[in-house]
Amino acid sequence: MESRGPILVVEDDPPIAAGLVRGLKRAGFQVSLATDGNLALQAAEKERPALVVLDLNLPGPDGFALLETWQTRLRVPVIVLTARQELEARLRSFGLGAADYLAKPFWMEELIARIQARLQVPEESERKVLRWGDVTLDLDARTVSRPGLGALPFTRHELDVLLYLVERPGRALTRAQIAEHALPANEERDDRTVDSHVARIRKKLGPAGVHLKTAWGIGYRFELELQP
Repeated sequence: MESRGPILVVEDDPPIAAGLVRGLKRAGFQVSLATDGNLALQAAEKERPALVVLDLNLPGPDGFALLETWQTRLRVPVIVLTARQELEARLRSFGLGAADYLAKPFWMEELIARIQARLQVPEESERKVLRWGDVTLDLDARTVSRPGLGALPFTRHELDVLLYLVERPGRALTRAQIAEHALPANEERDDRTVDSHVARIRKKLGPAGVHLKTAWGIGYRFELELQP
């Protein structure tokens, strides 16, 4: 496997940028900095970062424009770090492929934890069988099992919802996204239906269901270091 690139910090406020670079380096990361949208595009193409920490309000192309570009060209996990706390900005960021969203002011320790959680997840292309806690998820056989219980009685829709979340670890997904991509168009796709599926999935997973997190005001997120 190729070695990971640096963490690319995209931030135009000098004190915040300096604090981010300093804090991430202290945590052991390699870090590069871009202070506007054009520099961020150049740095991302040249350095192929492992992850991007992205402000939304930037000179040149703003954070939304960068997310849109990187969604198809770079495919790198992006953690949005911004003063914008409104739901519209959060939903738009996730809709453009952001892996996570953290509002300023923030704790550096939390940002580092989110980065570490994201970077510890194996690449999707390397995973056929996923394990967390006492759960084994076989992607090819489409089965979920626990010791002593064998294959759990997941419905097709429950399994589709679980797979959609697990295959996007660390990413907060809206109920609308889950419904659109994991549930058939000819059946109920409202928020209550998604909530019901997640509730049943958590119950069937037992203690391991705790890793299906509620992303308040957004939807759900699968958050865990997976064991290949």
